[in-house]
Amino acid sequence: MDLSTNISGIKIDNPVMPASGPLVGDYEKLMFIDSMGVGAIVTKTISTKAAQVPRPCIYGENNFAMNAELWSELPPEKWIDEILPKLKKNLKKPLIVSAGYSKEDMEKLIPQLDPFADAFEISTHYVGKDYNTIAEIVKTIRKNTKKPIFMKISPHIPDPVEFTKVAIGNGANGIVAINSLGPTMKIDIKNRKVLIGNEKGQVWLSGPAIKPLALAIVKMLRDAFPDITIIGVGGIKSADDVIEFLLAGADAVQLLSSALIYGKDIYERIIKDLPRKLEKYGFNSVEEIRKTKLDIPNVKYIANNPIVDHEKCTLCKICEKVCPYFAITIDTKVHVDPNKCFGCGLCESRCPVKAISGVL
Repeated sequence: MDLSTNISGIKIDNPVMPASGPLVGDYEKLMFIDSMGVGAIVTKTISTKAAQVPRPCIYGENNFAMNAELWSELPPEKWIDEILPKLKKNLKKPLIVSAGYSKEDMEKLIPQLDPFADAFEISTHYVGKDYNTIAEIVKTIRKNTKKPIFMKISPHIPDPVEFTKVAIGNGANGIVAINSLGPTMKIDIKNRKVLIGNEKGQVWLSGPAIKPLALAIVKMLRDAFPDITIIGVGGIKSADDVIEFLLAGADAVQLLSSALIYGKDIYERIIKDLPRKLEKYGFNSVEEIRKTKLDIPNVKYIANNPIVDHEKCTLCKICEKVCPYFAITIDTKVHVDPNKCFGCGLCESRCPVKAISGVL
C-alpha cells in the first residue's frame, strides 16, 4: 500500500505530521515524534523572543483540548544554535520550521532558519485580519528563502479564499488549514473562576470538536485553488479522519491535540492503521484518495421519512427524545408520523445501533 504523498515538491512517506504545539517544542520531543513514523516533522512556532506562557496552560476533555500556550517558550537562539543543527544532522525526513509572526519578525528570523528548513509554516494567529499585512509578511518571507512557504490560516479569518489568494499571489506555496479556534473559555463553577487562560481568561480550542470546520475550509480552498498545497489540520484522531481530509482536498494532514487527549502514541496507531483503512474503503494509495472527486448530492427540499429496522432497535427512546418535530413515538416499537416528520435526519444520526435509515 503506497502511503506517500507530495507537498510542493517534497515527497513524504505518509501524509501524517505533527501540528505545531507543545509536543514539538524541543529536540527530545521532536525525536520522539519522529520515532512514531510520521511523514515529516513540524516544529513549535519560533518567534523573535521566548513566549511567556501562563500556567496551567492545557485542559482536555473527550473531544477537545484547550490551550493557553502561545509560541515557543524557548528563545530563537536556542533553536538556531542548538536544536535545529541537531535536527539537521539526525533527522532523516523533511523538516517544516514553523515561524511567526510579523513582517519584522520574518525579516530577522527567516535568514537564520533557512539553512535548516525544508519548508516553512507561518502562523498568522496574532497578526490580525488585514490582508495587506498578510501580503507584506509573505513578501518578506519569500525575499529571504526559496523554500516552500505554507501559510497557516486561523478560523477567525473572515474570507479564507481571499486570504489564500493574497498568500499565493505574494509567494506562498500553500495553506495549512486550520489553526485553533478562539477565544474560548473554561469556567469552574464550584470555585467561581476561569480555570485556565490568559489575563482575560481566554484560551484556544482544538481537537475533534473543530474537525467539521476544518474539513469545510479545506474543501472550500481546494475548490477555489485546485493546484496549491493544502495541509489539513483540526480534530484528526483516526485513520478515517485522515482519509476524510484527503477526500476534502488535503495533500497531507497534521494533528496534535488528539495526542494530548488520547495519548502520544496516536501517530503510530494512525499510521499503522492507514493501510487497512485504505483497503477497507477500496483505495490503493494516498494519491488515489487525493484524486477522488468528493460527491456532493443535489440539494432537495422534500422529506424522506426514516425507515426503522425493528430487529436492530433496542427501544432506547433516544430518537423519540431528540426529535424536534415530535414525529416519533415509542411503545412496543418505534412509530413515525409521516405528517409530522420533516425529514431532518437527526434521528438517523443519533441512533446508537444504526436501526434507522433512509433519511441521510
